[in-house]
Amino acid sequence: MAERTYRIHIAAELSGVSPELIRAWERRYGVPRPLRTPAGYRVYTEQDVALLRRLKQLVGEGMSIREAAAWASREVEHVQVPPPVLAEGGTSRTEEWREAVLAAAERYDQTRVSQVLDEVLAALPPLKAFDEVLAPVQRAVGDRWHAGTLTVAQEHLVSQVVRARLVNLLHVAPENLGQRHAVLGCFPDEEHEVGLLGAALRLRHAGIRVSLLGQRVPVKDLGHLVGQLRPHLVGLSAVVNPGAAAFEQTLSELMAVLPAQVPLWVGGPAALHHAEVCARWGARVFRPGDDWAVLLA
Repeated sequence: MAERTYRIHIAAELSGVSPELIRAWERRYGVPRPLRTPAGYRVYTEQDVALLRRLKQLVGEGMSIREAAAWASREVEHVQVPPPVLAEGGTSRTEEWREAVLAAAERYDQTRVSQVLDEVLAALPPLKAFDEVLAPVQRAVGDRWHAGTLTVAQEHLVSQVVRARLVNLLHVAPENLGQRHAVLGCFPDEEHEVGLLGAALRLRHAGIRVSLLGQRVPVKDLGHLVGQLRPHLVGLSAVVNPGAAAFEQTLSELMAVLPAQVPLWVGGPAALHHAEVCARWGARVFRPGDDWAVLLA
């Protein structure tokens, strides 16, 4: 009897590894090695699916994909090879990746930035990639720009790649149709949305349906949309600080158009700076870390 095979999307469902990540692992590390139909389509055996599951497990435990690919392929073939020893605490290459991106930014080398981040996304699960590389890189680039050690152009060439990779991750994130629903957007004059995209990614992976509005959301339009959709929460990003008076004016306009029963969460440096203003107007300030447990409860 012929061995059963699966097309890539079925193999992805069975293994829990996205089709994009499967292709990246094949291209970079040679695993798995799918068969090809006469029409040229990839097909995967049961052994391939088992290999993908094992790779996902090992990477989730902190092993680099390069090490995991070398070990898991032998393991699935029933060759007894001891697993490589991780550094103390199960550390990975995340610091090396972050430094490589920053070094590429200093050289104005956007191609290298893209290559490093593609390696990150091939090696790590989406949320781990965001938490340990994409978000820290974005913060470091912003800090260096404020300190004057990176130019605006260097900051932009990294931010554009980070944003593009986050958008790609959102495209393949779970589509949730459950009851919990969040509307996410930026303050009316806010153009920085990397943190917002990361929040959308985390919420979708937590099983929450997300309506993502992105940059520069007009107050009136936001109020109309929220009134129609009646989500469980509204989350807004406020990164650039316009000053106390302008921030409070915008927040007061937002609170006036949003339904009273829909909680508003405001995140970003400007929100943290004006936490007292937010509290006065009844908006929750999002603080990364403990507030994720509250938000997802």
